[in-house]
Amino acid sequence: MAFVAVIDYGMGNLHSIAKALQHSSSNDETIVITGDPKTILSADKVVFPGVGAMRDCMQALIQAGLVEVINHVALTKPLLGICLGMQALMTTSAEAPDTECLNIFSGQVLRFSDHLHDNAGNTLKIPHMGWNHVEQTPHPLWQNIPQNSRFYFVHSYYVQPNDNCFIAGTANYPHSFPCAIARNNIFAVQFHPEKSQTVGLQLLKNFLSWDGTVAF
Repeated sequence: MAFVAVIDYGMGNLHSIAKALQHSSSNDETIVITGDPKTILSADKVVFPGVGAMRDCMQALIQAGLVEVINHVALTKPLLGICLGMQALMTTSAEAPDTECLNIFSGQVLRFSDHLHDNAGNTLKIPHMGWNHVEQTPHPLWQNIPQNSRFYFVHSYYVQPNDNCFIAGTANYPHSFPCAIARNNIFAVQFHPEKSQTVGLQLLKNFLSWDGTVAF
């Protein structure tokens, strides 16, 4: 039976994510919310969620002794980053320029402009909140999810990896921005799968069955 750890460092919709994972499970997985480093390292798969501010996120990870743990997980087993958990994988963030992120992916977290308009000239609000279409690039975690499916977003910042080969999905607001990144055993998304109804649950189901490779 697979053991899935949802990292608890005090920031994230942990119970909603755990409940969605359990709903997506084939009953062959045990889902545990934990901040214990040893428990996380013993898991077969790890989910790294998060909401809030980057500076608070990194301080909480450092205080909990989880920075080295996440770096180890990123090299060894399937890892799913969600929202702030995705952004923390980057090198730096415009939200907290003086704070070092995990640097698992080389790149930046950028803020949407305050002066965005859609094609009709209407002002787009920040944060970007609500449903948006996602254009996929091939990856096992998109299995059985139709191209351009809609996922639920709530964010003011987005990631920009230095190498576009790591972009696994994009959305438009109003310009294209990366909303999913992937490398080897890591997959991370800006949207909230646990709030994205059928397609979000399918992505979580795909993660639970994923062996961490990109072969189809």
